[in-house]
Amino acid sequence: MDPKPICLATSHRQTTPFFAGGISSCGKDPLSERHLIPVPATASPTRVKTPQVFLEGALMEGLISAQLNPIRTHSTQESSVFFPTFSLRIKTIGFGNKLEAMRNLKSDTSINASVQPLEASKEGQFNKALPSKEVLEVWRDADAVCFDVDSTVCLDEGIDELAEFCGAGKAVAEWTARAMSGSIPFEDALAARLSLFNPSIAQVQDFLEKRPPRISPGIDELVKKMKARNTDVYLISGGFRQMINPVASILGIPVDHIFANQLLFGSAGEFLGFDTDEPTSRSGGKAIAVQQIRKANGYKLLVMIGDGATDLEARKPGGADLFVCYAGVQLREAVAAKADWLVFNFKDLVDSLE
Repeated sequence: MDPKPICLATSHRQTTPFFAGGISSCGKDPLSERHLIPVPATASPTRVKTPQVFLEGALMEGLISAQLNPIRTHSTQESSVFFPTFSLRIKTIGFGNKLEAMRNLKSDTSINASVQPLEASKEGQFNKALPSKEVLEVWRDADAVCFDVDSTVCLDEGIDELAEFCGAGKAVAEWTARAMSGSIPFEDALAARLSLFNPSIAQVQDFLEKRPPRISPGIDELVKKMKARNTDVYLISGGFRQMINPVASILGIPVDHIFANQLLFGSAGEFLGFDTDEPTSRSGGKAIAVQQIRKANGYKLLVMIGDGATDLEARKPGGADLFVCYAGVQLREAVAAKADWLVFNFKDLVDSLE
């Protein structure tokens, strides 16, 4: 008899939180209502070289010609948020005011950075760092703002971090780069990545306890600013609720404002797959989620902020009116080139609301 899958995280369809200290049922037999994507026994992605570039700051002058040397951060702020089962230390990494390009972010105290001068042909896309009057008007008048989570609200790609914790980081990171560039269907990349390490419930719990989420600099201030302006905030992610619920709690974002994927486990805690009923589990899913949000709430103006191709897809009729490409963690040139506004620092968005 096949093991019965269970859900561990709060979704917009249930209210029992993952951090309540135990396993909670979805309410109905998941096997009767959910479909598991079969994951292959092995997955061998084509190796691609994608530089992990971390940029901070909003201006281009000097970026085209600058050569940055390795740097170290000296400002790390820590605060703690307590959950019933886990005590998570949330670390916000401070950056300097200059434009910094960072690679291979491996620790909280040391960042090695190196960036080569950009080719002249790429200079044009950075003009989008200076928003038009029309873009600013939509941003300031928006009824709701939807944020991507991985490499936007958070400094890391959640699935990559979990995979590294489970011993499959490099192979999974290659698939993530392909998925974010839009070169392969998102659902294929998601299934392939999970098949490389098949995380158990115990591994996920251990990961959450030992690897607290790292919040991008300035996002907490931006969320507070939008709340003060009565702008609704949502998190829309191709990542997993088990890892996103703590982030939402930190930022004070309601659970029913989270649209993300759900890992499914058997009664013994073994990995079974993921819930394919979630719109974010497939290509175009974020666009569907944004359309659902807009229709359900009657928003007149809605903005999507993110770093990847799946975020860009949300800008369409009935979806987002404006797409802001956040490149403070990852600069994906193909996405930035099609954005309405390119930002490297959340402070720029805060300041634009003044």
